Amino acid sequence: MKFSYKARDWNGKLVKGIVDYHDKAEVLSSVKESGLVPVFISEMRQTWFTEVYKNVFTRISLKQISTFTRQLSTMMNSGLPLTDSLSLLKDQTTKNGMMYEILDNTLSMVQGGKSLADGLEKYKKYFGEAYIASVDAGEEAGVLDEVMTKLADTLEKQNDFQGKVKGAMIYPVIVVIGMIAVIIIMIIFVIPKLLSLYSDFGSEMPASTKFLLSLSGFVNKFWYLFVFAFAGIFSVFKVGNTNLVFKLKWDTIKLKIPIMGDLMQKNILATTIRTLSMLLSAGIPLVEALRIVSNVAGNRLFFNSYQQIAERVQKGFPIANSFEETAVFPIIVNQMVATGEATGKLDEVLLKVADYFSAEAEQSVKSLTSAIEPLIMIVLGLGVAFLMVAVVMPIYNLTSQF
Repeated sequence: MKFSYKARDWNGKLVKGIVDYHDKAEVLSSVKESGLVPVFISEMRQTWFTEVYKNVFTRISLKQISTFTRQLSTMMNSGLPLTDSLSLLKDQTTKNGMMYEILDNTLSMVQGGKSLADGLEKYKKYFGEAYIASVDAGEEAGVLDEVMTKLADTLEKQNDFQGKVKGAMIYPVIVVIGMIAVIIIMIIFVIPKLLSLYSDFGSEMPASTKFLLSLSGFVNKFWYLFVFAFAGIFSVFKVGNTNLVFKLKWDTIKLKIPIMGDLMQKNILATTIRTLSMLLSAGIPLVEALRIVSNVAGNRLFFNSYQQIAERVQKGFPIANSFEETAVFPIIVNQMVATGEATGKLDEVLLKVADYFSAEAEQSVKSLTSAIEPLIMIVLGLGVAFLMVAVVMPIYNLTSQF
């Protein structure tokens, strides 16, 4: 439950905050442990509207988390205490945003004697399991500043790659949306009027025009079927994602899509291998790191593979052989893992492999853009040509009769 509180410090300054605890007793204890004198504590009632608004409009982007991590690591590397760093970041953040809530709650918990990982644990859905585990390991080992720097580097690379993908897809998406909009307008508004015009003259129409008129009539008469079809497909995938067999098959199919599937695979490899390298360098045991990475993959095939590797490693099998047994990872991954295992520098080798796949993924983005743009132009040209034949030819035939 969320509680708002007011308290005063030893200088008499009024301090306000919002925290998340089970009851008022925990809030009171936390405020006192922070060196403050409680004045007012009240439970904040949250309606369904505020919950929906929070989930839809107050999400945190990867860029925000990356910026927060970089700023925090910079402050800590400069010798600033964790509480002071969090306080400064909180003062620089907009008060009605989710990041302010995270900083406010985390600062209160840290001031109350909790660790940074404990403060961020509640917001795992934003930061991810790997992030929380790395922070926890860094605090345990006393190298939190180093871990935060590595986390910032990793997140910045992920954010940079996502930006390149989004930038490459802007033009194709705009063109496709424009095509769909034109088609809908033609079918719903333009074609029916042409139908009445052609019917008045009673002239023979080309096959393309008849097809277009039939399609327009069907859409205008049974438009609700498209809504049901869309809702049905959405429901199938929504329910199917809860079924492990369906999700595994669908995730496997996605990786086999030409060009796009190759890009997905390289992106997953770059993200998971870099995360694994970061976790190992933070001092997290290999088996635990592999299980954390399986949740980062975002693909059931790779989730199962990392889980299988973790089980085999736990039983004493070599890491390289465990990777090879899955038959999912490219040969270069198996070879580099074997090299890292033999030299005892697995985290460093994995980081190089992640950089390799990041570069390959960027090249795949360029290839995807190069392939999509001419394809869209061809489809657009064929669509315009079809409309010209279907719409203009009957008009030309009518005028030629006079």
